[in-house]
Amino acid sequence: MKKTVLVFGLLIIALLILFQLSKFSVLSGDLKIETIIAIIALVFFFIGVFIHKKSILNKPVAIHTIDKHKIEELEITTREYEVLKHISEGLSNKEIGEKLFVSESTIKTHVSNLLIKLNAKRRTEAVNIAKQLQII
Repeated sequence: MKKTVLVFGLLIIALLILFQLSKFSVLSGDLKIETIIAIIALVFFFIGVFIHKKSILNKPVAIHTIDKHKIEELEITTREYEVLKHISEGLSNKEIGEKLFVSESTIKTHVSNLLIKLNAKRRTEAVNIAKQLQII
């Protein structure tokens, strides 16, 4: 955090110096105003590219492993696990049924079994519990 504040502080100081130098060069008649504007635009462009590259490189990659032993311990079947993954994606029972080529009532049965096995009252609670247990 301190490094970011320092970098942006130095960046602001550098830009203020650039503005002052451009002001003096325009007043002295050495450069035209259009040239100064173009130089400032290029500086801002390269600063933006630099900051964008830094932000892309510094994004942490979340390494998330599935606890398969916990799935077996909870006795979640393969089909129930598929349903759970689709629930976590926000799909409705009907949409899950269409994806898995089963009826909506079958999906309701799987969801009910999941709620019991995960000791949850709602689908969202089941997803939160599954994330805490690292099974999705």
